[in-house]
Amino acid sequence: MDERRASLAEIREVPKESLILLAGPPGAGKSTLCHQMMLSSIAAERPVIFVSTEQSPSRIMDILKEKGVREFPPGALSFVDAFAQTVGLAASERPDTIHASCENLNSISIAITKLQQEIARKDILLAFDSLTSPYLFNKEEVFRFIRLCLQKFAAEGNSVVALIDEGCGKEEDLVAMMSTADGVMKIEKAGDERFLNIVKHPRLKPIRIEVTADEIGRRKIYDAELWDQEMLGRFFSTFPGSTGMGQMALQLFAVNIFWPDFAFWSGMLWDPKRFPKITYEAWKQFGTLSSEMIPFFPWHIRLLLKLLMPKSFSKVKDMKKLLKFLQRIAEQRRDGIVEYLDDVSKTDEHHIKVCESRECCGFENIGATMASILPPMWAGMCKAFEHWKGLERDWNAIETRCIGLGDPYCEFKFVPGEIDGLENSLEKDSSVIERIHERLMQRLMGFLLHGKSLVERPRLGNDFVMAHPDITLPAMAGERYQIALRMGGARSGKEVGERLMDAGVGEDEAVKRILNFLEHCKIGKVMTNETIRIKENRESIWTKIYTTKWEEPSCYFTTGFLNGFFSVIKNQHVREIRCIATGDPYCEWEIV
Repeated sequence: MDERRASLAEIREVPKESLILLAGPPGAGKSTLCHQMMLSSIAAERPVIFVSTEQSPSRIMDILKEKGVREFPPGALSFVDAFAQTVGLAASERPDTIHASCENLNSISIAITKLQQEIARKDILLAFDSLTSPYLFNKEEVFRFIRLCLQKFAAEGNSVVALIDEGCGKEEDLVAMMSTADGVMKIEKAGDERFLNIVKHPRLKPIRIEVTADEIGRRKIYDAELWDQEMLGRFFSTFPGSTGMGQMALQLFAVNIFWPDFAFWSGMLWDPKRFPKITYEAWKQFGTLSSEMIPFFPWHIRLLLKLLMPKSFSKVKDMKKLLKFLQRIAEQRRDGIVEYLDDVSKTDEHHIKVCESRECCGFENIGATMASILPPMWAGMCKAFEHWKGLERDWNAIETRCIGLGDPYCEFKFVPGEIDGLENSLEKDSSVIERIHERLMQRLMGFLLHGKSLVERPRLGNDFVMAHPDITLPAMAGERYQIALRMGGARSGKEVGERLMDAGVGEDEAVKRILNFLEHCKIGKVMTNETIRIKENRESIWTKIYTTKWEEPSCYFTTGFLNGFFSVIKNQHVREIRCIATGDPYCEWEIV
């Protein structure tokens, strides 16, 4: 057996009385390796307790079945489901599962102990996927949990492998976790290659091994054949270019700009490494669908586009023709005040100035660029319209100035092909994300406690027309984004509840203020009785319009937020039982 295979075989066998920490960036393959460890343990007739904080046990079983696993011997695999209750999903009843919550580490510890007693033997593998969620909910308590629960479990003649995302928090916290572990393994990514770095191990010498990883599948976000033709026809019937569309859009789709910002940056807390890249690629892909939307425009707009739109946007004069179209869209949507910068633009390099950008207002001098939707979406539109004219080439965009960096306005640069510095610009340091989150929380608490405005835009006002699924679009591209929205919403909701309680606000009054906040943000028409209902919910209505066959509730952030909030205020959990995206007339949540 060659050295590489022998090393990987030993790595999959977690030594007894050992706690192994498996670290790496999101999407590197940690869960895949964890599943391999689990299967190796079961094959050796060692029972497994699997603690899941980011997926349901049923989903994990589906993943294993996709890899050829069919059935396990009775008692071989048990679950602690710390995912469903945390994010407000219905907890499926399984005889092999005990439910807990990431918000309450004691509940996870109790569930592990109960399963350990039921198994009634030693040499159990505890697979914990992952510590990221408990850490982001309980930063101060997670180290105590590692010491009193995980290390104690290992010391009793068992084994533990615990996963953690790099970049999810402070570097010194990750170092502290590593210092408590008996072994540390890190999965590193270098382009398309993966390396497993054995930093320390009870049995193995430090070594760095190149490994293969399962290719991460990508969904096609939208299929034009599934679009709701009638609704899109109504929406685009006089758009752009008519005040009629503006009135309809403002009535049906106007949202306070705070809400999508709050959702996006809550999700960023959960996955700061991968979340921005997924967002960029998803919105760029959405922009490339622009040519498929042209049939929904009024006939005179279609004619003007056909006659006036150039084949290529390389030259300044030709890009300015497209900009007139983008200016009109931005004006009607209230995205920002757009201007083409002739003095710095040139062939194949175009600069666009945006004042009062709805993505950046309220984040002045925060220390980072903020725009995540308009640059990639407009880059995708460049590609789409050139494709419509028979030219095939890619476009990219980067934000070069931003009020978040202290600039007086925002500026985007567009180029065909690759763009220097793009990947680095997308990633945000965790300390910057925490600072952004705190800015949002201060604005929200100012509204909830003192009635202050959530955000101020002098000329465009505080609402914009959410003419596509600003919150859920990237979530439709992959499960990782859905998890980030769920978990980010749960953490933010929990924090809001705690701050209201610390301010002395009573339970019923806190609920009243949160529902008023949802109404104020215009996320839909909120109604309450024994349940919470939202008609024309902005988080899910566009999912339905662009898919028509979505099979699961898509209010990932709203559900997580309400669940986190009610878990603190009422010690209750919230789950979505109806959703517009699946064909229901409204979205509805029950409180249990």
